[in-house]
Amino acid sequence: MTLRLVEFVVAGNEASDLLPVRSAALLRAHGARRGFWTVLDEGPVEQCLALLLERADGEWVAHHVAADAGPENGRTEDGEALAHHDGWVYVFGSHFGSKAGPLRPRRAFVARFREDNAARRTLPLHVVRNRFRLHRAVNDALAAAPLTPLPPGERVRQRFIVETLARGTARAKSWVSRLAEDDLPLNVEAAAFTPAGTVLLGLRFPVTAEGEPILVEVAGVADMFGEHPGWPRAVGAYALTGVTPAGTLTGFRAVAPTPDGGYAAVIGSIDAVGKGSVLLDDHPHGGEVTSRHVRFRHDVGPDARVAGKLVAELAPFHHVEGLAELDGRCYYVTDEDHRVALWLG
Repeated sequence: MTLRLVEFVVAGNEASDLLPVRSAALLRAHGARRGFWTVLDEGPVEQCLALLLERADGEWVAHHVAADAGPENGRTEDGEALAHHDGWVYVFGSHFGSKAGPLRPRRAFVARFREDNAARRTLPLHVVRNRFRLHRAVNDALAAAPLTPLPPGERVRQRFIVETLARGTARAKSWVSRLAEDDLPLNVEAAAFTPAGTVLLGLRFPVTAEGEPILVEVAGVADMFGEHPGWPRAVGAYALTGVTPAGTLTGFRAVAPTPDGGYAAVIGSIDAVGKGSVLLDDHPHGGEVTSRHVRFRHDVGPDARVAGKLVAELAPFHHVEGLAELDGRCYYVTDEDHRVALWLG
């Protein structure tokens, strides 16, 4: 596959995920014929939304979107995944921590906004921090599924789970009741809503004992934003089979719905090499993995497996963070230092 590179500088930061703009009003406001949302993965979410836009003359430009999260300004970090649902754009935090742990409550959030409102000067953004409720629901779903997750390794367990429990207990945080010492740390990297209104969360970690990426289906995400808020609940956990190279570990990097009712995805390494990752200290065969573009349908077998199909090898890239299949073309965004790189297929 031959790709063309378009580079941007957006707040001196790198990008995560790629979501097509659906709002005609928003495209008109910028004189654009198409565009994508991306989320910058450092800083609070209200400072990390950006548009990548193709103008009518074919020129690509980036627009850093000013947003206001009200009382939640400055209280989140590490937005990773974007998804459309019912006229809203949802932003999911990683629910993870730094590469050496511990888990960070600031990353356990979901935010949403009306896309049409992004044509205004300041975008109203509703943020809900779940204080490890989603962590608990997903861990319970993993424990109940007929899957065997890869054991995290003693160093990972100590850094991400035991240390988080110790810090929370020392600070008398109520969320410690939602963590258990045998939990798996979650790294949410991808999200796509189903026609039923549930969301498929693609995990970069954990993976299965066979090294395959895991999807967790979650219901009730929209209920978090209601007048009388509820909390999400996990419906099931599934393994994507047939797309992981032998002897490696792969996690999700992106998931996007396709017009035929299926899903496209990027799978790749469970963490970045050379950046002090304790995950890779325990599982080095999960690092030197190049990205792959795959497809699947939400057809779950009795063994909680979903069959995947390889679309394209994205070597030599190790760090594809988002994809979109739009108007017969493929678009990818890669995680680059201090810049945003959009690749056009």
